Amino acid sequence: MKIPEKGTNPDDVMEMLKRARASDAAWRRGRTFSLVYWADEEHTDLLKRAYCEYFSENGLSPLAFPSLRKFETEVIAMAADLLGGDSNCCGSLTSGGTESILMAVKTARQWARKNRPDVEKPEILVPRSAHPAFYKAAHYLDVGVRLIPLASDFRADANAAREMIGPNTVMVVGSAPAFPHGVVDPIESLAKLAQDNGILCHVDACLGGFLLPWLRQLGVDVPPFDFTVPGVTSISADIHKYGFAAKGASCIVYRSAHLRRSQYYAWCDWPGGIYVSPTMTGTRPGGAIAAAWACLQHLGREGYLRIAEKIMKTSERLKQAISSIPGLRILGQPPASVFAFTMEDGDVYLLGELMQQRGWHLDRLQDPAALHIMVTPVHEGVVDDFASDLAECTAEARARSGEPVSGMAAVYGMMAAIEDRSQAEEIAIDFLSQLMTLQG
Repeated sequence: MKIPEKGTNPDDVMEMLKRARASDAAWRRGRTFSLVYWADEEHTDLLKRAYCEYFSENGLSPLAFPSLRKFETEVIAMAADLLGGDSNCCGSLTSGGTESILMAVKTARQWARKNRPDVEKPEILVPRSAHPAFYKAAHYLDVGVRLIPLASDFRADANAAREMIGPNTVMVVGSAPAFPHGVVDPIESLAKLAQDNGILCHVDACLGGFLLPWLRQLGVDVPPFDFTVPGVTSISADIHKYGFAAKGASCIVYRSAHLRRSQYYAWCDWPGGIYVSPTMTGTRPGGAIAAAWACLQHLGREGYLRIAEKIMKTSERLKQAISSIPGLRILGQPPASVFAFTMEDGDVYLLGELMQQRGWHLDRLQDPAALHIMVTPVHEGVVDDFASDLAECTAEARARSGEPVSGMAAVYGMMAAIEDRSQAEEIAIDFLSQLMTLQG
């Protein structure tokens, strides 16, 4: 493919874009339980206007665009307050949860080089359920990872973690909540473990950072996870998830500016001038920063509480509907809107395929095999239809137990049977390579 010889009329370009999305996930109809977080049309329109107002500005230079510096520092201050922090807390906006986690791991490595020079190969303790971005960061930054096993409630086993602390451990990680099962790790125990050993503790609240605090105010029993817990030194939280900002907007917040220094990078011997950068990227889209600020200003505390209440009520309805179907079971005790369920008398992956055929997009989980739910306001009106289809598909999956499967059910079944996980990784990369090859 080559760049077109002649340009195309803007209206025609937009029509081409609209046609291209015909087979995309139908998130506007509430049929997708991941990837998209949408509050309402009015709020989305504001985000578009705010983003476009700063469409060309670049957050790389706070001197050139002081308004973006204002927006970023105010968003971080509001996030810190929401997460139980004080005026000493500080941080940075990033492009998403993965970059926030990359920054947390980079900070731990640099902190160790300065404060623990005896550590030759820094390691981090990470729950098995933690986001793969931690493994990705460790791979990029040459940091070791030790996996904390999960207890029977699917939370990190703090007792096992205590036995895993070693001379090279520089950070302990916990999730609030963990993506797979929606449970909050025992942050108090993990943070105390870190504090007792004089190391860092990072809480990955990319999913829950902009939801759990509001649920707590509504009376939901949310386990402690934020800066009110002694020993927690940093928190990542995605504003473009349950903060309902435009993508990509996440934040990494530190308990002190001293710790944030280990995140920054400077190079002062470049002919192009003095280069200093806060995060992984150079260019930082001004639109995402402005839209994040506009988002918090528009919704306010009242708006977030209203949305959180709607999400929680919808989540409880979905949990009750799933639990009422014989053979289905929700895993663990998820306190919020992210949870998983399995099928005890049939193939849950086949169940996922049957739901997919009816237009429902449910992420697949493994170890144990399960289907995944993340509830947003758009799901309020689809609970009854979802429950009806799920009951019928569960009965069909049970009746077809033992039959050959296809689609993602076959893929997950095959991958689970591969003992050499490096081989499984190569297969996954081959799949992605083929998927991202230009189609004729």
